[in-house]
Amino acid sequence: MAPERSGGAAAPKLVATDLDGTLVRGDRSVSPRTAEVFRRLDKSGIVIVLVTGRPIRWLFGVYEQLGLRPLAICANGAATYDPVTDSIVHSVPLSAEALAEACARLRASVPGVVFAVERDGGRQMRHEPEFPVGPWEVNHESVAPASFAELLTRPAHKLLVRAGAQSPDEFTARVGACLAGVAEATNSSSSGMVEVSAVGVTKASALARVARGHAVEARDVVAFGDMPNDLPMLTWAGRGVAMVNGHPAVRAAAHDVTAATNEEDGVAAYLEALYRY
Repeated sequence: MAPERSGGAAAPKLVATDLDGTLVRGDRSVSPRTAEVFRRLDKSGIVIVLVTGRPIRWLFGVYEQLGLRPLAICANGAATYDPVTDSIVHSVPLSAEALAEACARLRASVPGVVFAVERDGGRQMRHEPEFPVGPWEVNHESVAPASFAELLTRPAHKLLVRAGAQSPDEFTARVGACLAGVAEATNSSSSGMVEVSAVGVTKASALARVARGHAVEARDVVAFGDMPNDLPMLTWAGRGVAMVNGHPAVRAAAHDVTAATNEEDGVAAYLEALYRY
């Protein structure tokens, strides 16, 4: 039997959460308190969905710390991953043609632009030699430099765009305007990197599909997030909750805001109150 909110109203049937800046702390850890709350949700029959911009290769530490293996929507909605079968169960990549068109438009209008692609749900990343990668990705077996031409030979779940130091919101708007009708542009960090997906692909579009598969309506979903790539999901869900440490636009658009940050178990505290744990 699903938990009830105070007053007898049924609590949400599906909990969807972003990872970085939301469920996961800055050191990439998941707190024991958070893991315990999610295990209780799972035992109560609540559907749990991780909804992230992360690639698949960055999920396994989260699964280990949670002690659960819920479905994960990766690459901002482009790939839905089932860790039980280690398979991508739904996929909406950028075609090679769309990649080529997007890169051509950006090369023509953005000085110094460089690219990387996430393939196979992010099991593999290929990047131009000039594209900066994080220290944890250097010499990673799934990450390698490639020529610009090689980046365009296969579909990709996400195109990553950088052009030196940029204002994240302004650069995302510029890239989005340049790619209108070709692809979706968003951002999830303060680094000035823009994340590009196929037209119509967002966290909301993928979560809606997963919810339908569980016969759950949007009104029965609570979703948590902190950055612009979470906005479609938070406005689609019946209860979209922004992190108090989140982007101002996300906090303004959400139905509710957590009382604590991701460093202080904000999602866990909210769920404990919502489900009366």
